[in-house]
This record gives sequence, C-alpha cells and structure tokens, in this order.
Amino acid sequence: MLSHHTNTEQGHWVLAKMGKRVLRPGGRDLTEKLIGDLDIKKTDDVVEFAPGLGFTAALTLERSPRSYTGIELDETAAGNLKKTLSGKARRIINTSAAETTLDADSVDKVYGEAMLTMQADHRKSEIIAEAFRILKKGGLYGIHELGLAPDSISTETKADIQRELAQTIKVNARPLTEKEWSDLLEKEGFSVVKVEKNPMSLLEPGRVIKDEGLLRALGIVFNIATHPKERKRILTMRGVFRKYKDHLNAVAIVAKKN
Repeated sequence: MLSHHTNTEQGHWVLAKMGKRVLRPGGRDLTEKLIGDLDIKKTDDVVEFAPGLGFTAALTLERSPRSYTGIELDETAAGNLKKTLSGKARRIINTSAAETTLDADSVDKVYGEAMLTMQADHRKSEIIAEAFRILKKGGLYGIHELGLAPDSISTETKADIQRELAQTIKVNARPLTEKEWSDLLEKEGFSVVKVEKNPMSLLEPGRVIKDEGLLRALGIVFNIATHPKERKRILTMRGVFRKYKDHLNAVAIVAKKN
C-alpha cells in the first residue's frame, strides 16, 4: 500500500515501494563482490547490520553459514524479515547496530550496507566499534557505502553534496572518501584488507536492468510512471546523483579484527 508521506519518506523506501529490491549504492555487482571477499563458510556465524529488504541476506544464506543474525532497527522491516528468513539458526533482532545485545568475540563475519552513510560521524564510529566487539579475533567486517571522490575533495563540495542528498533522500546522508572510511575502521582497531569500488549509478537505466532483471525493471518503470509524487521524488534524486557523478561513488571495504 502506498503511503501519503512520499515527500517526507526516506528515498530508499520510496524506491522499495516502486518495486526496487537492490538499494545499495554499488548495485548487485558490488554486493556480490563484498560477500565474495568476506568468504562466508559453512562454519561461520554471520551477522548483518540493517538487512532491510533481505536481498543480501539471501546471498549470504546461499552459502549456508552455521548461523545468521540480522540486526534491524526498523520495526516493519524486522517483522517482514522474520517471516521471510525463518529457519534453523536464523534470527532477526529488532535493535540498533550500535547495541546488538550479542556477546563479545562471538561471531566470524559482520557486514552492513548503505547504513553507515546515514549516520553522523560519531555514530558511525559507535557501530564500527560494536562490530569490532562482537567479532572473534581474525574475524572480518564488511561495509558497502556511498563514497566521495577524490580523497582531496574540497570541504565546500562535500558540504554541498551532503546538503543536497539530505534534501532529496530525506536522510542526513554523510558519505566519506575511501581514505576517510578506511581511517574510521582503523581507528576502531581494524586493518583494511580489501577495497572495491563502483560508480554510483543506482538510478541509471542500465544499472537498474542489471540489478533487477529486465522484467522487474519494466515493472519499476511502470510503477514510477503511474505514481506522479513518487516519480517527482525519484527524478529529483537521480538529478542530484547525476549532478555530482564525478564526486560520488560506491565503496566496499573488508577489514580484519587483529
């Protein structure tokens, strides 16, 4: 059911209502690389921060880890995930990624996508610190976030991008450069082992077809065409992404707890 709050609703939920399943900045391709780089094994206990619609959870569960725990703050999303991801050694906890309630040194792999970007910098650090706390020594933490380029981007441009993203996505998005993301991870005790990047082309036709498949992409186009308020929001978002395409990208980083 479509809500009447399209103008205030967060951008990713507007896209989800239109049928979009892949909502990560680097698309399906970067998500698959991240999961590949995490090398999830059958003996692993895996935690996902903010699984959202459960797209990446499905990729993880294909690898049959020993256990899967999703930490989802959004109550509706958590409720939906509990229905779709039920099964042995699978659970969803409706809580914040900064306070997972999990034991220290208890899991092998942790990852989260497109969720740190939405946090203030001090909150980013709290979530990264929590990932560090729950991981066993030698465990891996993967992130897939919105990036800024180049590393030497001016403070003014950065502020402009953050402001326009906040206005259009209705989330106080605070993307960082690859170096800043790496520094945040290292500050909490991690060492970076792998960095992957992709263009930020979430709403470009080619990427939508690649991410969703042709039939689903056509359905999304139809939904957008027949919902004028949502269409306006989505076109505005795409306009901002295009305006700053030289400065926006998607970054996936895998880091290790030493």
